[in-house]
Amino acid sequence: MKEEFPKCDHMENVYGYLMKYTNLVTGWQYRFFVLNNEAGLLEYFVNEQSRNQKPRGTLQLAGAVISPSDEDSHTFTVNAASGEQYKLRATDAKERQHWVSRLQICTQHHTEAIGKNNPPLKSRSFSLASSGNSPISQRRPSQNAISFFSVGHSKLQSVNKKAHLPPDHLVEVREMMSHAEGQQRDLIRRIECLPTSGHLSSLDQDLLMLKATSMATMNCLNDCFHILQLQHASHQKGSLPSGTTIEWLEPKIPLSNHYKNGADQPFATEQSKPVAVPEEQSVAESGLLAREPEEINADDEIEDMCDNKEDDLGAVEEQRSVILHLLSQLKLGMDLTRVVLPTFILEKRSLLEMYADFMSHPDLFIAITNGATAEDRMIRFVEYYLTSFHEGRKGAIAKKPYNPIIGEIFHCSWRMPKSEVASSVISSSSTQVVTNHAPLSEESLSQEGSDCYTVRFVAEQVSHHPPVSGFYAECAERKMCVNAHVWTKSKFLGMSIGVTMVGEGILSLLEHGEEYTFSLPCAYARSILTVPWVELGGKVSVNCAKTGYSASITFHTKPFYGGKLHRVTAEVKHNITSTVVCKVQGEWNSVLEFTYSTGETKYVDLTKLAVTKKRVRPLEKQDPFESRRLWKNVTDALRESEIDKATEHKRTLEECQRTEERHRTETGTPWKTKYFIKEGDGWIYYKPLWKVIPTTQPAE
Repeated sequence: MKEEFPKCDHMENVYGYLMKYTNLVTGWQYRFFVLNNEAGLLEYFVNEQSRNQKPRGTLQLAGAVISPSDEDSHTFTVNAASGEQYKLRATDAKERQHWVSRLQICTQHHTEAIGKNNPPLKSRSFSLASSGNSPISQRRPSQNAISFFSVGHSKLQSVNKKAHLPPDHLVEVREMMSHAEGQQRDLIRRIECLPTSGHLSSLDQDLLMLKATSMATMNCLNDCFHILQLQHASHQKGSLPSGTTIEWLEPKIPLSNHYKNGADQPFATEQSKPVAVPEEQSVAESGLLAREPEEINADDEIEDMCDNKEDDLGAVEEQRSVILHLLSQLKLGMDLTRVVLPTFILEKRSLLEMYADFMSHPDLFIAITNGATAEDRMIRFVEYYLTSFHEGRKGAIAKKPYNPIIGEIFHCSWRMPKSEVASSVISSSSTQVVTNHAPLSEESLSQEGSDCYTVRFVAEQVSHHPPVSGFYAECAERKMCVNAHVWTKSKFLGMSIGVTMVGEGILSLLEHGEEYTFSLPCAYARSILTVPWVELGGKVSVNCAKTGYSASITFHTKPFYGGKLHRVTAEVKHNITSTVVCKVQGEWNSVLEFTYSTGETKYVDLTKLAVTKKRVRPLEKQDPFESRRLWKNVTDALRESEIDKATEHKRTLEECQRTEERHRTETGTPWKTKYFIKEGDGWIYYKPLWKVIPTTQPAE
């Protein structure tokens, strides 16, 4: 649809349709955008008719950077000071220029307005130096991240006016940066020239810490200087040059080949001897293995007795020098996809098996379809979704599961007595606490027989670059299934590692003819130099197009000062009437509070919620490409704390994968998946329940 622009001066509101890039799965979608000049906001709505409702999204433009894209003549990005980004596309180059120029004018106006309300940065820093107080203690309550971003902006303008500096007044700063970089390089050389043993060695932990932190500091300063240069260019020209974007610079210190994907794993000691790996060598010839789907007999699966606890910090403490050396080579914002991480920080299972933990409460999953109304079913889905994350952590220490190799698969199932699946979501009492009884024994489950529901699960690594996993679960008795694919993208964030889960899941309730689309939050490994821990962050959404119900879920990351850990909030809304029918607050690994529109309240205590153990086939009955059999030697070595042996087994598996990939490239042979079929940007299970059981359309 053509954008409609009113005939206006440069500070009147602008509105019209633009395409907005959502994610890898959904791609580009038309949305109705409104530039609110008075408030300094860019808002968007599903369509023009919903303009009087609450916006689907809002960006503060103060401190933002508006950048025309060089990929085509229609696309541009709006990078807010908060870090949020909109990637937008106009119908043609003329419309793009109109939006970009109006956005830049509004951005400059509000950035300057905020800058005028703050004292100059120089006077503030001098007062802090003389008083000895923390900069945090001097911050006024009204000053948020955007106001601090704009202080530098205001300062540059005031200096330029008062001191009449030459056009490039960053020359002196550049010279100081160059001098500091030279000193930092000299420091690293002096540390690396020290002997590897003795009273003061190059592997001394304090010196390695100094090496890592000084490198990180210089990287941060360089990135900040780069942003200042772009800001200066925008002031000189009135706007950012076409195609300019602010992003992290490429590493100034090249990574050693040890850290490139495809090179030998560097963390084994020179003294370690080659390890016999007959099973992995057989996997190297996996091109001969059949890639046809295999029907798994549920009777072959037994209750999982494996308990890989991850509470031991010993290996991490012992290998801290390796971590410090690795961190000193990384760059802020660097994609870690091709960085080989040390073996001792690995969790003793594959990422594919970790995805199975989303189904650790099959009673809550099955109970979704028992909801009597569409509202009830959406609330049940949110309850299941919010309780599905805590079991994914096997201990307090954040460790990394194995990166699945292409073609790797994982099968399991759960059995749940029908009597244990809730038939109603809210009891008659105004306040209730939901915990759960102890899980039933294998004997009692076998005695129940047909009185149990069975939930089956299969996951497959369908792509290596990018690393995409597909997983599918179904309960045939209740005519429900979920299909999802996830592409993990990891970035180095200084003292944290961020993992973005790109992709989408779809829950199908066939007896109601409903589909619920959902996404996954980001995960962060924090404090990686001390005791690493995991938190979730970001906004996710759940939507059911048929019923008009949706849920907005926010995983809150802990503020730098104060605040609670693992906090989550959610709202379930009926879109047609804009009525909020349920609100949720609490912690995703502790207690969740559900408040309904009726005034009733329910508490779910995840620490007391029983986990149903999955059922897996014994190793001898598993396919060579099934996760536990594939990674058996690595897992056994980690369990025995034989890090060098685990590293060698892991390296052999990865080398096999690279060899096969090279062979396929040379012969032009595409990879054939086993259980999932690519459809558009997504991956669909080859025999989903909706192809087997016809969808019913109940009258409601």
